[in-house]
Order: sequence, then C-alpha cells, then structure tokens
Amino acid sequence: MQHRTVRDVMTPGVVTARPGTPFKEIAEIFERNGIAAVPVVDDRDQPLGIVSEADLLRRQAHLPDPQGHSGGLPEDSRDSAATAAETAEGLMTSPAVCARPEWSIVEAARTMDRERIKRLPVVDEAGRLTGIVSRSDLLRLFLRHDTAIREEIARDILDRTLHLPPGAVRVTVRDGVVTLAGRVEEPGLVPVVERLCASVDGVVSVHQAIEHPSTASPAGAPAPTA
Repeated sequence: MQHRTVRDVMTPGVVTARPGTPFKEIAEIFERNGIAAVPVVDDRDQPLGIVSEADLLRRQAHLPDPQGHSGGLPEDSRDSAATAAETAEGLMTSPAVCARPEWSIVEAARTMDRERIKRLPVVDEAGRLTGIVSRSDLLRLFLRHDTAIREEIARDILDRTLHLPPGAVRVTVRDGVVTLAGRVEEPGLVPVVERLCASVDGVVSVHQAIEHPSTASPAGAPAPTA
C-alpha cells in the first residue's frame, strides 16, 4: 500500500515574508496572491512564524473605535504587542509549527488538530522552507474516486497483503464508505481487514459483515434470530 505523504499534497514555491515586512505589504501579499497566511522566514529561508489574516484583524479589533463605541476586546500581553506591531516580526504567530515532506497525511492532520492551526510550513532536513500544506490540501484525499479505493483494497489488501482467495471478501465503496462482506477462516483476520481498509487514502469509514467459523451456528442448532 502506497500512502500519500505531505510531499504529494503540499504547495511548493511558497510566498513568504521577512521579519521586517510592513503590515500594509503583508495585506497586499494576501490580496495579490489570493492567500490567507504567509510564512515569515529568516535569511536562510527557515520559518520563524506565520502571519495570517487573523493576526492582521486582531490588531484592527483592538484599535479604538472611530465612532467612539465602547466594548473593545480585552487584551493579553500578546494582543497588546500585536496591536502596536508594524511588521511581520511583531504580528506573526511563533514559533512556526512545521511538517516534513515525508510525513503521512495522518501525522500532518493530527499535528494541525493538536496545535489548533490551519496550515503547516514544510521544511527539509536543514530546516529550509520547501512548501506549505493546509487543511484543504489534506481534505483533497477524500475526493478520491470510489473505484480507485475499491481497486486498491481488493488488489493491495485482500490479495497481495492478506492472500485471501478471490471472492472471499466482497468490497463495495460509495462516497468513500467501504462495505465488506464475505467469509474468512481465521476470526483474527476480521479486525485486521477492517483496520487496513480504514487506512486507505480517501476512506471515510468501514462497515463489515465478514463471517468466520465462530459466527456459524452449531450443527443441528437453529440459526440465531434478531
């Protein structure tokens, strides 16, 4: 089984800012490139942090209301510094949480979820920026066609990995949901099949109705009823 990695889905050729890039220039970078965030890099192209639209808006949210309305947002120390910041160095969220190109999609997704962030700069072994991966990049895996998912399960899991007889387990896939039915001789194979199928890129969930000898009724006994 060949799982896609961060390298397969990341955006290379990243637009960047420098620590001294002014607030207005960052806003122009967003508008000109149709992006919502930009990594801030040093002279060696190593990420220092990220400036997002949220960082720019945070500054605006804490400025005095020109109409004199009260009820401004409370500030913590970081918000106070960001309100006064004029360049990327003061506006950015740092340190930058980064990914490596060889990371699995699962590892990248877990990192985003754990850190509560929407994107990860991707760095090479020297820590230099080589790309960026976003939530939307990871979600593109779920656009994978049902036929491709079914063929990978049948060929790579059931045949090449588990060496099951042809037709022992039938696979159907609809909108990324995998349904398995059939029979195997070893009860311990059932959770293995289910787990391997769930790990295939693009699979939303797995439902299985695989029988094995321990599920069969004893000779002469009536079949169980619901």
